[in-house]
Amino acid sequence: MFYLQLRNELWKLFGKKRTYIGFGMFLAAQLIICVLFRYTTATSHLRRMLTGNGYGLDFISALTIAVIMMVLIAIFLLPLYAALVGGDLVAKEAEDGTLRMILCRPVGRLRLLTVKWLAGLIFSFLLVATLGLFGAGFAGIWFPWSGLFVWFPEQGIFSLFDATTGGQRYLLAHLFLVAEAVTVMGVAFMFSCFNIKPAAATILALSFVFVNFILQQIPYFKDYQTWIVTYHLNLWQFIFDENIPWWKVWQSLSILVGFNASFFVIGASAFQLRDIKS
Repeated sequence: MFYLQLRNELWKLFGKKRTYIGFGMFLAAQLIICVLFRYTTATSHLRRMLTGNGYGLDFISALTIAVIMMVLIAIFLLPLYAALVGGDLVAKEAEDGTLRMILCRPVGRLRLLTVKWLAGLIFSFLLVATLGLFGAGFAGIWFPWSGLFVWFPEQGIFSLFDATTGGQRYLLAHLFLVAEAVTVMGVAFMFSCFNIKPAAATILALSFVFVNFILQQIPYFKDYQTWIVTYHLNLWQFIFDENIPWWKVWQSLSILVGFNASFFVIGASAFQLRDIKS
């Protein structure tokens, strides 16, 4: 029965047109960025940086461009579409009146929320997979598949890898990027459990993320970065360090697991107290 409920939730989720907005915007953004990199002088800065440090131009590759797109989309677009779906999971059904019909059946509220959260988890995974596969695919059309060059000044990362190692790091980074998508979806899911509209749940989740991001950018709060959610959302960036600081990665991942559990408990508690069937 649990499998059938999850399948039903996935049918409902992927039966909505707005679910595919994120996938479409990812593809459009990646295509535009690749074309601009190929037919403008946008790569000149990369050329100067590489030649200035004594490295060859073969690091201006499909992997390098794909990682650049990954960083930009992960910061600006991924939270938006993860929050959009997370805010819809419960609040949209309450708004449409279908939630009342579902709860008239012998289905526990906690079980219903668990199934919906798992559907959001699957969506988050597919969204990140689309980002990685099509990012590398589009970049591979105009750029050679060679070494990977990564520079993250805020994290102190300046790394170069051969094509094989770079591809492995690229795939592994996307695996940990799922944690960011799931966390943002979880925040929106929590607000969706309250008696508010789907748009309000999405806006509140994005506001939560952006406020944390603003606090992280204030240099005077640098000593308190480990208390800020967005600092841990960037755990995937450490995968591109030449020597991966696994203790940082697992620390951030464990903290995100705690955040997600807290979001779910708060949302479930609010949902249990709601009078929906009256």
